[in-house]
Amino acid sequence: MAFTSFIGRVLFASVFILSAWQEFNEYGVDGGPAAKALEPKLNIFSKHVSAQTGFQVPDLEIKYLVAAAIALKGLGSLLFIFGSSIGAYLLLLHQAIATPILYDFYNYDAEKKEFGQIFTKFTQSLALLGALLFFIGMKNSMPRRQLKKKSPKSKTV
Repeated sequence: MAFTSFIGRVLFASVFILSAWQEFNEYGVDGGPAAKALEPKLNIFSKHVSAQTGFQVPDLEIKYLVAAAIALKGLGSLLFIFGSSIGAYLLLLHQAIATPILYDFYNYDAEKKEFGQIFTKFTQSLALLGALLFFIGMKNSMPRRQLKKKSPKSKTV
């Protein structure tokens, strides 16, 4: 059972590891293609948040956001593989931040082709979020191992 669980965590984390590795290799000086794709989506998301809530999203350097995403995915995946809840929380944080920004289906008309593609990716990200929440819930519901206290032996005279 433990080996099967380990293989499952490796396969699950491979999505994040491969993504982080690709972004790391393409990073360059300006953040690479990930930064170029993220910038317009972040601007739209910032305007949307400002219009709906009145809260101003601070201006952030895109290449640092990409570097933070790489670090969250890489470190979170490695910790997750070894069964750490901290790794699951890091991946959960990444997914919770990145999903509504990257997969902004709410900015598209429902009849357009792009809407279906982006909505499908959005729901896949929600499935990953759900799996992480399931892992954290199962991890927290399992009782911790307690050391057995040795009962004192009675002395016979």
